[in-house]
Amino acid sequence: MWLVEWLARRAPRRYLEGMSGRFSDVDVVVVGAGAAGLAAARELSRAKISHVVLEARGRAGGRGWTLDVGGFPLDMGCGWLHSAKANPFVDVADENGVELDRSAAPWQKPSWTGNFPLAEQEAYRAEWERFYERLEAGARDEADRPASDFLTPGHPANPMLDAGSTFINGVELAGLSTIDYDRYVDTGVNWRAPIGFGALIAKLGAGSPVEYNCPVSLIDHSAARLRVETPRGSIHCRAVIVTASTNLIATEALRFSPRLPEKTAAADKLPLGLADKLFMQVERADDLPLEGRVYGARDNTAMASYHTRPFGRPLIECYFGGAFARELENAGEPAFADFAVSQLAAAFGTDMRGRLKPLAASRWARDPFALGSYSHARVGCAEARATLAAPVEDRIFFAGEACSRHDFSTAHGAFRTGVAAARAAMGAIT
Repeated sequence: MWLVEWLARRAPRRYLEGMSGRFSDVDVVVVGAGAAGLAAARELSRAKISHVVLEARGRAGGRGWTLDVGGFPLDMGCGWLHSAKANPFVDVADENGVELDRSAAPWQKPSWTGNFPLAEQEAYRAEWERFYERLEAGARDEADRPASDFLTPGHPANPMLDAGSTFINGVELAGLSTIDYDRYVDTGVNWRAPIGFGALIAKLGAGSPVEYNCPVSLIDHSAARLRVETPRGSIHCRAVIVTASTNLIATEALRFSPRLPEKTAAADKLPLGLADKLFMQVERADDLPLEGRVYGARDNTAMASYHTRPFGRPLIECYFGGAFARELENAGEPAFADFAVSQLAAAFGTDMRGRLKPLAASRWARDPFALGSYSHARVGCAEARATLAAPVEDRIFFAGEACSRHDFSTAHGAFRTGVAAARAAMGAIT
Protein backbone atom coordinates (compact mmCIF):
# COMPACT_ATOMS: atom_id res chain seq x y z
CA MET A 1 0.00 0.00 0.00
CA TRP A 2 1.47 3.36 -1.01
CA LEU A 3 -0.41 5.60 1.39
CA VAL A 4 0.87 4.07 4.60
CA GLU A 5 -0.35 6.48 7.23
CA TRP A 6 -0.34 3.59 9.69
CA LEU A 7 3.46 3.65 9.63
CA ALA A 8 3.37 7.07 11.22
CA ARG A 9 1.05 5.76 13.93
CA ARG A 10 3.51 3.22 15.30
CA ALA A 11 4.48 3.71 18.95
CA PRO A 12 3.00 7.20 19.31
CA ARG A 13 4.36 9.22 22.23
CA ARG A 14 1.81 9.72 24.99
CA TYR A 15 1.44 12.70 27.26
CA LEU A 16 -0.43 12.11 30.53
CA GLU A 17 0.27 8.37 30.22
CA GLY A 18 -1.25 6.23 32.93
CA MET A 19 -4.03 8.64 33.90
CA SER A 20 -6.80 6.12 33.17
CA GLY A 21 -8.14 8.22 30.31
CA ARG A 22 -8.61 11.31 32.49
CA PHE A 23 -6.99 14.62 31.71
CA SER A 24 -5.60 17.21 34.07
CA ASP A 25 -7.00 20.69 33.58
CA VAL A 26 -4.61 23.17 31.95
CA ASP A 27 -4.57 26.85 31.12
CA VAL A 28 -4.52 26.36 27.33
CA VAL A 29 -5.53 23.51 25.03
CA VAL A 30 -4.03 23.56 21.54
CA VAL A 31 -6.06 21.66 18.94
CA GLY A 32 -3.71 20.16 16.38
CA ALA A 33 0.02 19.40 16.22
CA GLY A 34 0.77 20.86 12.80
CA ALA A 35 3.04 23.83 12.21
CA ALA A 36 0.60 26.27 13.83
CA GLY A 37 -0.16 24.13 16.87
CA LEU A 38 3.46 23.24 17.56
CA ALA A 39 4.59 26.85 17.15
CA ALA A 40 1.88 27.89 19.63
CA ALA A 41 2.94 25.15 22.05
CA ARG A 42 6.55 26.26 21.90
CA GLU A 43 5.54 29.80 22.84
CA LEU A 44 3.44 28.51 25.73
CA SER A 45 6.27 26.27 26.93
CA ARG A 46 8.74 29.15 26.88
CA ALA A 47 6.33 31.22 28.98
CA LYS A 48 5.75 28.26 31.34
CA ILE A 49 1.99 28.30 30.69
CA SER A 50 0.35 24.95 31.42
CA HIS A 51 -1.01 23.47 28.22
CA VAL A 52 -1.52 20.33 26.18
CA VAL A 53 -1.66 19.74 22.43
CA LEU A 54 -4.40 17.37 21.27
CA GLU A 55 -3.57 15.77 17.93
CA ALA A 56 -5.93 13.53 15.98
CA ARG A 57 -3.17 11.68 14.15
CA GLY A 58 -0.47 9.45 15.54
CA ARG A 59 2.24 11.85 14.43
CA ALA A 60 3.17 15.51 14.49
CA GLY A 61 3.35 17.82 11.49
CA GLY A 62 -0.22 17.94 10.20
CA ARG A 63 -0.07 18.58 6.47
CA GLY A 64 3.71 18.58 6.77
CA TRP A 65 4.50 14.86 6.69
CA THR A 66 7.81 13.19 5.88
CA LEU A 67 7.47 9.48 5.23
CA ASP A 68 10.55 7.23 5.11
CA VAL A 69 10.29 4.61 2.37
CA GLY A 70 13.31 2.54 1.42
CA GLY A 71 15.63 4.98 3.16
CA PHE A 72 14.27 7.97 1.26
CA PRO A 73 12.62 10.78 3.27
CA LEU A 74 9.57 11.69 1.18
CA ASP A 75 7.63 14.88 1.83
CA MET A 76 4.03 13.89 1.23
CA GLY A 77 2.85 17.40 2.08
CA CYS A 78 4.76 20.69 2.06
CA GLY A 79 8.35 20.38 0.88
CA TRP A 80 9.73 23.88 0.25
CA LEU A 81 10.67 26.67 2.65
CA HIS A 82 9.23 29.52 0.59
CA SER A 83 10.44 33.09 1.19
CA ALA A 84 13.32 31.27 2.82
CA LYS A 85 15.42 34.19 4.03
CA ALA A 86 12.43 35.41 6.06
CA ASN A 87 11.08 31.95 6.91
CA PRO A 88 11.02 31.13 10.66
CA PHE A 89 11.73 27.48 9.92
CA VAL A 90 15.27 28.47 8.95
CA ASP A 91 15.83 29.33 12.62
CA VAL A 92 14.19 26.06 13.63
CA ALA A 93 16.62 24.23 11.35
CA ASP A 94 19.60 26.12 12.81
CA GLU A 95 18.47 25.42 16.38
CA ASN A 96 18.21 21.71 15.66
CA GLY A 97 21.33 21.34 13.52
CA VAL A 98 19.31 20.53 10.40
CA GLU A 99 21.04 21.12 7.08
CA LEU A 100 19.18 23.12 4.43
CA ASP A 101 19.68 22.91 0.69
CA ARG A 102 19.88 26.47 -0.62
CA SER A 103 20.26 25.78 -4.32
CA ALA A 104 17.82 27.23 -6.84
CA ALA A 105 14.45 25.54 -7.23
CA PRO A 106 14.01 23.67 -10.54
CA TRP A 107 11.33 26.08 -11.77
CA GLN A 108 13.69 29.03 -11.22
CA LYS A 109 16.41 27.77 -13.53
CA PRO A 110 16.82 29.30 -17.01
CA SER A 111 15.72 26.06 -18.68
CA TRP A 112 13.13 24.87 -16.20
CA THR A 113 11.55 21.93 -17.98
CA GLY A 114 13.25 19.09 -19.75
CA ASN A 115 10.68 18.21 -22.37
CA PHE A 116 9.97 21.18 -24.59
CA PRO A 117 12.13 23.71 -26.43
CA LEU A 118 13.72 26.68 -24.67
CA ALA A 119 11.91 29.12 -26.94
CA GLU A 120 8.56 27.73 -25.79
CA GLN A 121 9.66 27.91 -22.17
CA GLU A 122 10.57 31.56 -22.61
CA ALA A 123 7.20 32.25 -24.26
CA TYR A 124 5.43 30.61 -21.33
CA ARG A 125 7.42 32.67 -18.80
CA ALA A 126 6.59 35.85 -20.69
CA GLU A 127 2.88 35.06 -20.72
CA TRP A 128 2.97 34.20 -17.01
CA GLU A 129 4.51 37.60 -16.27
CA ARG A 130 1.91 39.40 -18.39
CA PHE A 131 -0.88 37.39 -16.72
CA TYR A 132 0.29 38.35 -13.27
CA GLU A 133 0.70 42.02 -14.22
CA ARG A 134 -2.93 42.04 -15.37
CA LEU A 135 -4.04 40.21 -12.23
CA GLU A 136 -2.14 42.62 -9.98
CA ALA A 137 -3.83 45.57 -11.66
CA GLY A 138 -7.22 43.87 -11.39
CA ALA A 139 -6.73 43.25 -7.68
CA ARG A 140 -6.97 47.00 -7.12
CA ASP A 141 -10.58 46.98 -8.32
CA GLU A 142 -13.28 47.13 -5.67
CA ALA A 143 -15.07 44.09 -7.05
CA ASP A 144 -13.27 40.76 -6.77
CA ARG A 145 -13.00 38.59 -9.86
CA PRO A 146 -11.90 35.05 -10.70
CA ALA A 147 -8.19 34.95 -11.52
CA SER A 148 -9.09 33.27 -14.82
CA ASP A 149 -10.48 36.62 -16.04
CA PHE A 150 -6.90 37.76 -16.63
CA LEU A 151 -5.92 34.99 -19.02
CA THR A 152 -5.43 35.99 -22.65
CA PRO A 153 -8.35 34.33 -24.45
CA GLY A 154 -7.16 31.40 -26.54
CA HIS A 155 -3.51 31.74 -25.58
CA PRO A 156 -1.66 28.39 -25.89
CA ALA A 157 -0.09 28.87 -22.45
CA ASN A 158 -3.48 28.95 -20.70
CA PRO A 159 -3.72 25.22 -19.89
CA MET A 160 -0.28 25.28 -18.27
CA LEU A 161 -1.10 28.46 -16.35
CA ASP A 162 -4.27 26.82 -15.09
CA ALA A 163 -2.42 23.62 -14.18
CA GLY A 164 0.18 25.72 -12.40
CA SER A 165 -2.57 27.20 -10.26
CA THR A 166 -3.68 23.72 -9.22
CA PHE A 167 -0.15 22.93 -8.02
CA ILE A 168 0.29 26.31 -6.29
CA ASN A 169 -3.23 26.93 -4.97
CA GLY A 170 -4.91 23.54 -5.16
CA VAL A 171 -7.61 24.98 -7.41
CA GLU A 172 -8.07 26.16 -10.98
CA LEU A 173 -7.91 29.89 -11.74
CA ALA A 174 -11.69 30.10 -12.19
CA GLY A 175 -12.17 29.29 -8.50
CA LEU A 176 -9.48 31.63 -7.19
CA SER A 177 -10.06 35.08 -5.67
CA THR A 178 -7.92 37.65 -7.45
CA ILE A 179 -7.76 39.93 -4.40
CA ASP A 180 -6.73 37.12 -2.05
CA TYR A 181 -4.15 35.65 -4.43
CA ASP A 182 -2.57 39.05 -5.01
CA ARG A 183 -2.03 39.49 -1.27
CA TYR A 184 0.27 36.50 -1.07
CA VAL A 185 3.88 37.57 -0.41
CA ASP A 186 6.72 35.58 -1.96
CA THR A 187 10.35 36.71 -1.97
CA GLY A 188 11.25 34.14 -4.60
CA VAL A 189 13.81 32.37 -2.39
CA ASN A 190 13.03 28.66 -1.91
CA TRP A 191 15.10 26.20 0.16
CA ARG A 192 14.61 22.59 1.24
CA ALA A 193 15.53 20.27 4.09
CA PRO A 194 17.10 16.99 2.89
CA ILE A 195 15.69 15.27 5.99
CA GLY A 196 12.21 16.43 4.88
CA PHE A 197 10.24 19.55 5.73
CA GLY A 198 7.71 17.45 7.62
CA ALA A 199 10.52 16.08 9.78
CA LEU A 200 11.73 19.62 10.43
CA ILE A 201 8.22 20.75 11.44
CA ALA A 202 7.93 17.80 13.81
CA LYS A 203 11.05 19.00 15.64
CA LEU A 204 8.99 21.93 16.90
CA GLY A 205 7.18 19.42 19.09
CA ALA A 206 10.25 18.21 20.95
CA GLY A 207 9.49 18.57 24.64
CA SER A 208 5.93 19.78 24.10
CA PRO A 209 3.06 18.01 25.89
CA VAL A 210 1.31 16.31 22.98
CA GLU A 211 -1.48 13.75 23.20
CA TYR A 212 -1.62 11.77 19.94
CA ASN A 213 -4.55 9.83 18.42
CA CYS A 214 -6.82 12.20 20.32
CA PRO A 215 -9.21 14.07 17.98
CA VAL A 216 -11.25 16.91 19.42
CA SER A 217 -14.96 16.69 18.63
CA LEU A 218 -16.43 19.59 20.63
CA ILE A 219 -15.36 22.84 22.26
CA ASP A 220 -18.02 23.89 24.79
CA HIS A 221 -17.77 27.58 25.69
CA SER A 222 -21.09 27.86 27.54
CA ALA A 223 -19.53 28.03 31.02
CA ALA A 224 -16.82 29.96 32.81
CA ARG A 225 -14.23 27.35 31.84
CA LEU A 226 -14.00 25.85 28.41
CA ARG A 227 -14.61 22.13 28.01
CA VAL A 228 -12.84 20.24 25.22
CA GLU A 229 -14.25 16.82 24.36
CA THR A 230 -12.19 13.91 23.00
CA PRO A 231 -12.75 10.13 22.74
CA ARG A 232 -10.68 9.79 25.93
CA GLY A 233 -12.71 12.22 27.95
CA SER A 234 -12.91 15.95 28.50
CA ILE A 235 -10.38 18.52 29.57
CA HIS A 236 -11.15 21.96 31.02
CA CYS A 237 -9.11 25.05 30.32
CA ARG A 238 -9.11 28.83 30.25
CA ALA A 239 -8.29 29.22 26.55
CA VAL A 240 -8.24 27.13 23.38
CA ILE A 241 -6.13 27.59 20.25
CA VAL A 242 -7.84 25.96 17.27
CA THR A 243 -5.60 25.01 14.35
CA ALA A 244 -7.95 22.57 12.60
CA SER A 245 -8.29 22.77 8.83
CA THR A 246 -11.02 24.96 7.38
CA ASN A 247 -12.75 21.93 5.87
CA LEU A 248 -13.17 20.40 9.34
CA ILE A 249 -14.57 23.65 10.75
CA ALA A 250 -16.85 24.26 7.76
CA THR A 251 -18.37 20.76 7.92
CA GLU A 252 -18.58 20.94 11.73
CA ALA A 253 -16.48 17.83 12.18
CA LEU A 254 -15.14 20.03 14.96
CA ARG A 255 -18.16 21.52 16.73
CA PHE A 256 -18.64 24.47 19.05
CA SER A 257 -21.33 24.84 21.69
CA PRO A 258 -22.91 27.32 21.43
CA ARG A 259 -22.39 27.19 17.67
CA LEU A 260 -20.17 29.76 15.95
CA PRO A 261 -21.90 30.27 12.59
CA GLU A 262 -19.60 33.13 11.59
CA LYS A 263 -16.63 30.77 11.91
CA THR A 264 -18.18 27.94 9.90
CA ALA A 265 -19.21 30.45 7.22
CA ALA A 266 -15.70 31.95 7.08
CA ALA A 267 -14.13 28.49 6.89
CA ASP A 268 -16.48 27.55 4.05
CA LYS A 269 -15.25 30.61 2.14
CA LEU A 270 -11.66 29.38 2.57
CA PRO A 271 -11.83 25.74 1.44
CA LEU A 272 -8.76 23.56 1.18
CA GLY A 273 -7.82 22.96 -2.42
CA LEU A 274 -6.10 19.76 -3.41
CA ALA A 275 -2.44 19.10 -4.26
CA ASP A 276 -1.29 15.49 -4.19
CA LYS A 277 2.08 13.81 -4.71
CA LEU A 278 3.33 10.50 -5.97
CA PHE A 279 6.95 9.38 -5.50
CA MET A 280 8.47 6.80 -7.81
CA GLN A 281 11.89 5.18 -7.76
CA VAL A 282 13.57 4.92 -11.16
CA GLU A 283 16.20 2.56 -12.50
CA ARG A 284 19.12 4.14 -14.39
CA ALA A 285 18.41 7.51 -12.81
CA ASP A 286 21.42 8.99 -14.62
CA ASP A 287 19.35 8.91 -17.82
CA LEU A 288 17.10 11.62 -16.35
CA PRO A 289 17.80 15.35 -15.95
CA LEU A 290 19.44 16.09 -12.60
CA GLU A 291 17.07 18.23 -10.50
CA GLY A 292 14.89 18.94 -13.51
CA ARG A 293 11.21 19.69 -14.02
CA VAL A 294 9.09 18.01 -16.66
CA TYR A 295 5.50 18.89 -17.58
CA GLY A 296 3.25 16.09 -18.70
CA ALA A 297 1.42 18.19 -21.28
CA ARG A 298 1.12 21.70 -22.64
CA ASP A 299 -2.44 21.69 -23.91
CA ASN A 300 -4.44 20.24 -21.02
CA THR A 301 -4.97 21.37 -17.43
CA ALA A 302 -5.47 17.72 -16.39
CA MET A 303 -1.78 16.95 -16.26
CA ALA A 304 1.04 16.39 -13.80
CA SER A 305 4.39 18.05 -13.15
CA TYR A 306 7.45 15.91 -12.49
CA HIS A 307 10.51 16.82 -10.43
CA THR A 308 13.28 14.49 -11.52
CA ARG A 309 16.02 13.35 -9.15
CA PRO A 310 15.34 15.60 -6.14
CA PHE A 311 18.58 15.96 -4.14
CA GLY A 312 20.17 13.76 -6.81
CA ARG A 313 18.20 10.75 -5.56
CA PRO A 314 16.90 8.08 -7.96
CA LEU A 315 13.36 9.40 -7.60
CA ILE A 316 10.68 11.28 -9.49
CA GLU A 317 8.38 13.51 -7.43
CA CYS A 318 5.05 13.81 -9.24
CA TYR A 319 2.59 16.66 -8.58
CA PHE A 320 -1.16 16.59 -9.22
CA GLY A 321 -3.63 19.34 -8.36
CA GLY A 322 -7.18 20.63 -8.37
CA ALA A 323 -10.09 18.77 -9.92
CA PHE A 324 -7.76 16.38 -11.72
CA ALA A 325 -6.14 15.26 -8.45
CA ARG A 326 -9.59 14.71 -6.99
CA GLU A 327 -10.54 12.62 -10.02
CA LEU A 328 -7.47 10.44 -9.54
CA GLU A 329 -8.15 10.08 -5.81
CA ASN A 330 -11.65 8.87 -6.59
CA ALA A 331 -10.25 6.36 -9.08
CA GLY A 332 -8.08 4.73 -6.41
CA GLU A 333 -4.39 4.62 -5.51
CA PRO A 334 -3.12 2.96 -8.74
CA ALA A 335 -4.59 5.77 -10.85
CA PHE A 336 -1.80 8.18 -9.91
CA ALA A 337 0.95 5.79 -11.02
CA ASP A 338 -0.89 4.65 -14.15
CA PHE A 339 -1.26 8.23 -15.33
CA ALA A 340 2.28 9.28 -14.39
CA VAL A 341 3.90 6.27 -16.06
CA SER A 342 2.07 7.03 -19.31
CA GLN A 343 3.18 10.66 -19.33
CA LEU A 344 6.77 9.84 -18.39
CA ALA A 345 6.96 7.15 -21.07
CA ALA A 346 5.81 9.74 -23.60
CA ALA A 347 8.52 12.11 -22.40
CA PHE A 348 11.43 9.69 -22.00
CA GLY A 349 10.59 6.63 -24.09
CA THR A 350 8.47 3.53 -23.73
CA ASP A 351 11.17 1.59 -21.87
CA MET A 352 10.51 3.94 -18.94
CA ARG A 353 7.41 1.89 -18.15
CA GLY A 354 9.48 -0.99 -16.82
CA ARG A 355 11.90 1.22 -14.90
CA LEU A 356 9.49 2.94 -12.51
CA LYS A 357 8.48 1.68 -9.08
CA PRO A 358 5.74 3.53 -7.13
CA LEU A 359 6.79 4.20 -3.54
CA ALA A 360 4.15 6.40 -1.92
CA ALA A 361 1.22 8.61 -2.86
CA SER A 362 -0.79 11.15 -0.87
CA ARG A 363 -4.55 11.52 -1.03
CA TRP A 364 -5.15 14.58 1.11
CA ALA A 365 -8.84 14.94 0.29
CA ARG A 366 -9.34 11.50 1.85
CA ASP A 367 -7.36 12.34 4.97
CA PRO A 368 -10.17 12.65 7.57
CA PHE A 369 -8.17 15.15 9.62
CA ALA A 370 -7.47 17.51 6.70
CA LEU A 371 -9.91 16.87 3.81
CA GLY A 372 -7.60 18.81 1.51
CA SER A 373 -4.19 20.42 1.15
CA TYR A 374 -4.17 24.20 1.69
CA SER A 375 -6.64 27.04 1.60
CA HIS A 376 -7.70 29.47 -1.08
CA ALA A 377 -10.37 32.14 -0.90
CA ARG A 378 -13.45 31.76 -3.03
CA VAL A 379 -14.13 34.68 -5.35
CA GLY A 380 -15.46 37.59 -3.30
CA CYS A 381 -14.33 36.06 -0.02
CA ALA A 382 -10.83 37.43 0.60
CA GLU A 383 -11.86 39.08 3.88
CA ALA A 384 -12.86 35.72 5.34
CA ARG A 385 -9.28 35.18 6.52
CA ALA A 386 -9.61 38.01 9.05
CA THR A 387 -13.00 36.70 10.16
CA LEU A 388 -11.61 33.21 10.70
CA ALA A 389 -8.59 34.50 12.62
CA ALA A 390 -10.56 36.75 15.01
CA PRO A 391 -10.75 35.44 18.61
CA VAL A 392 -14.06 34.54 20.25
CA GLU A 393 -14.80 35.82 23.75
CA ASP A 394 -11.06 36.47 24.12
CA ARG A 395 -10.58 32.79 24.96
CA ILE A 396 -11.03 30.83 21.72
CA PHE A 397 -8.20 31.66 19.33
CA PHE A 398 -7.64 30.49 15.76
CA ALA A 399 -4.42 29.76 13.90
CA GLY A 400 -3.25 27.97 10.77
CA GLU A 401 -2.26 28.92 7.25
CA ALA A 402 -5.84 29.89 6.37
CA CYS A 403 -5.71 32.62 9.04
CA SER A 404 -2.73 34.32 7.39
CA ARG A 405 -3.39 37.34 5.15
CA HIS A 406 -0.07 37.20 3.29
CA ASP A 407 1.42 33.73 3.93
CA PHE A 408 -1.59 31.45 3.45
CA SER A 409 -1.01 27.96 2.03
CA THR A 410 2.43 27.78 3.68
CA ALA A 411 3.94 26.19 6.76
CA HIS A 412 5.61 29.45 7.72
CA GLY A 413 2.24 31.20 7.54
CA ALA A 414 0.84 28.58 9.89
CA PHE A 415 3.85 29.00 12.20
CA ARG A 416 3.40 32.77 12.46
CA THR A 417 -0.32 32.54 13.20
CA GLY A 418 0.38 29.93 15.88
CA VAL A 419 2.85 32.24 17.60
CA ALA A 420 0.37 35.14 17.38
CA ALA A 421 -2.47 33.03 18.80
CA ALA A 422 -0.32 31.82 21.69
CA ARG A 423 0.68 35.34 22.60
CA ALA A 424 -2.93 36.52 22.41
CA ALA A 425 -4.05 33.64 24.62
CA MET A 426 -1.34 34.39 27.16
CA GLY A 427 -2.34 38.03 27.20
CA ALA A 428 -5.93 37.07 27.88
CA ILE A 429 -5.27 34.71 30.79
CA THR A 430 -2.40 36.46 32.57
